Amino acid sequence: MPNVTDAQIREHAHKLWEREGRPEGRSEEFWHQAKNELEADEPGNEEQTPQPMPE
Repeated sequence: MPNVTDAQIREHAHKLWEREGRPEGRSEEFWHQAKNELEADEPGNEEQTPQPMPE
């Protein structure tokens, strides 16, 4: 289970919102984006790079 807190998500979402020019009415969008980005950065959630098949 991810160890990302609501406070971390809120802070990251705020940074995303500011970077986008502080648009109104998109708080939920930024919340989900921040949550997804932070959870993807959690240890153990890295995408596995497929290994080439031996010839």
